[in-house]
Amino acid sequence: MMENEIFRALADPTRRSIFEKLAAGGMNASSLRDGMEISQPAMSQHLSVLRKAGLVREERQGRFVNYEVDPDGLLLIARWLGKYRAYWPARIDALKILLKDMEP
Repeated sequence: MMENEIFRALADPTRRSIFEKLAAGGMNASSLRDGMEISQPAMSQHLSVLRKAGLVREERQGRFVNYEVDPDGLLLIARWLGKYRAYWPARIDALKILLKDMEP
């Protein structure tokens, strides 16, 4: 299931940080490493996991590879969360009723 790969990829704090940087705008791996204590091979590995999960895509421009968030990956996350969106209002309403019934 693709959602499992997405959540597994985002479970790592370093990958979440990389993903958040890319969400602000595309950049190459060297720019992504700015401000992070991470080696180039480790960055490549993290980007590979994010690509395989469908969260990041790459585009080669000359000798540089630029990375950006893949909107299709975000759509999968939104759909998954959407299945549970309807659940919470009903549960919150039930909690409100319970709390009101518990009042003296």
